[in-house]
Amino acid sequence: MDFKISKRYFYNALSTVARAISANSPLPALSGIKIEVLENEIVLTASDSFISIQKRLIKENEEFRLDIFETGAIVIEAKYILEIVRKIDSDEIHIELIDGSLTKISGSFAEFNINGTKAIDYPVIDFSKPDNRFNIDAGTLLKIINQTAFATSDKETRPVLTGVNFKKEGSNLECVATDSYRLARKVVNLNDTGDFNITIPAKALTEIAKSIERESNIEVCVSDKKVQFWIDHVVVQSRLIDGIYPETNRLIPVEFNYELVVDARDMLNAIDRASFIKSDGISIIRLTASENEVVISTKSQEVGSSKEKLTAISYKGQPLEISFSGRYVSDAIKALTGPIVKIEFGGDMKPFVLQPTDDESIIQLVLPVRTYS
Repeated sequence: MDFKISKRYFYNALSTVARAISANSPLPALSGIKIEVLENEIVLTASDSFISIQKRLIKENEEFRLDIFETGAIVIEAKYILEIVRKIDSDEIHIELIDGSLTKISGSFAEFNINGTKAIDYPVIDFSKPDNRFNIDAGTLLKIINQTAFATSDKETRPVLTGVNFKKEGSNLECVATDSYRLARKVVNLNDTGDFNITIPAKALTEIAKSIERESNIEVCVSDKKVQFWIDHVVVQSRLIDGIYPETNRLIPVEFNYELVVDARDMLNAIDRASFIKSDGISIIRLTASENEVVISTKSQEVGSSKEKLTAISYKGQPLEISFSGRYVSDAIKALTGPIVKIEFGGDMKPFVLQPTDDESIIQLVLPVRTYS
């Protein structure tokens, strides 16, 4: 193995695949990046056995210089090669397999000799494409991830809730996330047909979002065991979460007795100002609404209280008092991204729904909190 490559592009490529590596790798070899040098390209692979990322550096790519002198493969500890490549003061990096697994990395006047691991000891990862495929533009996929993944659970007691459920029927793709206390649903229409119902780990979707360039078109390949996102010369592959995702549509109310329309920024700022007052480490916000005024308040025996009038665009319904998690409602409003938010309530102890006024494809649902005061 012997090649020269542009430092900047090589470091960026290493950083991209290294995101798949876990600090608690189940196998020692998985703490490294596999560098496979072929005749006309270099293939970089990293994995934590659940999420795998592979990037191809093509020799004919005009963006960077790549000279391949000898093919071969090696696995080098990710933290070492990233640090070495980052610190070498040179526009070009020269990497050469010296003897067995000893690898020389050099540039300008600096030279490092690092012990790697033989590529044959690296686990075999199957990157073959499943037959069920569809295309989605990067902007749409980013919206899906940003508007749903935050609502997944971070507790392993119900593993299926730690992912986003992607349910495709014909051209309709419904993406849902919930942690049992809130729910986010995004619906998009695609040109492709083909049905599936899978749950993708939120961690994998977060890594995918980091790999996306907004102008790119993404091919998504699905089987009953894995999902792949092909983004230019990068593939992010994840195992799916086993288990049946709960039927969430019945949780979303269809009838409401109260409707509040407010400026999203005003609502966020009011919640933020009130949120430093916490009870047991949680910020519980109380919303009091009527046709005359809307008030955001919070109270804690240990800290004190706050009260702020909110200028509403409109309010419909009888007077209402409802309490909720300030963080959950803030997260929901931020995910909607629109300047105006419509909040619909069924009652003081019923789930309420947040939506932008100009986009029916996204729904955020939050459960109220019972308070005793």
